[in-house]
Amino acid sequence: MEAISEARRHIDNAKDFLSNNAKKQDGLYQDRKYVKIAGHAAYTGVLLALNEFLGEKSKKTPKSVEWYQHTLSRIDKSLLSNFNEAYEILHIHMGYQGIKSSETASVGLRKAEKIIDWVETRLEKKN
Repeated sequence: MEAISEARRHIDNAKDFLSNNAKKQDGLYQDRKYVKIAGHAAYTGVLLALNEFLGEKSKKTPKSVEWYQHTLSRIDKSLLSNFNEAYEILHIHMGYQGIKSSETASVGLRKAEKIIDWVETRLEKKN
């Protein structure tokens, strides 16, 4: 389960960027650059875990968000909901817009961790 360890490492890196570099003050991050880096790192962690579960780890071409949404909708609605929220918060709001709200970032990171936990549980059941 190397992919799960790598996915968790990405989440840990995202948290480190936020706590050590983004300069939180009054519930807002002051440096958008590190919020963006953290968002991209965490979202990458989500995709690593999902790709492992979905058997996409060896593919060179990245899948679209629509592909993930369609595929996950056939597997688990709760997983799809967590993915949609993680995508919106981590990839769009943090990764591209550099949203300053630490509360929003925390929600995104929790959703990412839920997805990784879900995948880990299912992979353990397979083995």
